[in-house]
Amino acid sequence: MLKAIFTIGLTALAAPALAGTCGSAATAKACAAECSQQVQTVAANYQRARDIVDTAVNAGNFTILARALTEAGLVETLKGDGPFTVFAPTDEAFAKLPDGTLETLLRPENRAKLTAILTYHVVPGNVMAADVVKLDNATTVNGQRVAIKVNDGKVMIDGATVTTTDIRASNGVIHVIDSVILPVTDTIPSVAQSADQFATLLAAVKAAGLDRTLSGEGPFTVFAPTDEAFAKLPAGTVENLLKPENRDQLVKILTYHVVPGRVYSDQVVKLEKAKTVQGGELTIANRYGKVRINDATVIAADIQASNGVIHVIDTVMLPR
Repeated sequence: MLKAIFTIGLTALAAPALAGTCGSAATAKACAAECSQQVQTVAANYQRARDIVDTAVNAGNFTILARALTEAGLVETLKGDGPFTVFAPTDEAFAKLPDGTLETLLRPENRAKLTAILTYHVVPGNVMAADVVKLDNATTVNGQRVAIKVNDGKVMIDGATVTTTDIRASNGVIHVIDSVILPVTDTIPSVAQSADQFATLLAAVKAAGLDRTLSGEGPFTVFAPTDEAFAKLPAGTVENLLKPENRDQLVKILTYHVVPGRVYSDQVVKLEKAKTVQGGELTIANRYGKVRINDATVIAADIQASNGVIHVIDTVMLPR
């Protein structure tokens, strides 16, 4: 009934535009066909007039997402100009979270965590399904990247399956997913600690008093030497650097391994130089499939943290 009323209303809106076409010389069939096309155009324009939030609310199966956006204070953002690409979890997707998780996230004291999760579902720009499948990853508004894979004709965003694509809005596009995707919540020192190959680096960071800084908001890009990298230094070097009287020198060395911002490997290889937090510059070269940072080789890349990204290197770099 509502659809019929809507169609009649749109036909009435389209009628003036057809007055000149559907005169006595026009056949009834041609007039009806053109009228139908006009109604479809008006209907399409009506749908496109809705922003992402209104489109989601109107769909009826994103009530939890809408509430979460409200609690996080993101409604006005997603009603803005954008454009945005939203991987939108349905109510059923939220229901798959462990018991109590949603209720906890919706508490005012957890607003920052909720915001981090929601912005992890949003990619800047208008990325249609045909473009999504060409990507290996996408950088979200959160700053972290989601992994994109196509398996047996199914598009996976991290561990979630895309179930519906290309729901257009006035300020972007929505792709529906069947699970809530979660960003990394550990900071750079916590991620390094769990990797079990940065014991010396973490001891140095603590001795230099940089552990709190590297656990802060950031974001930072850390070229992290492994324990084996530190072991390549001359005998006694690490022990001397860890002494309180050598803290300033240790700080200079460690901050020489840190670049401001979140710089992923595909961005690193496009650079020739990168300025560090220490103030000096790193020289970057991509040769024979290996990325060199000064005299160090990157042996693992794009280890994500909540406040940055880690690239693992095989040599400790010393400021020049």
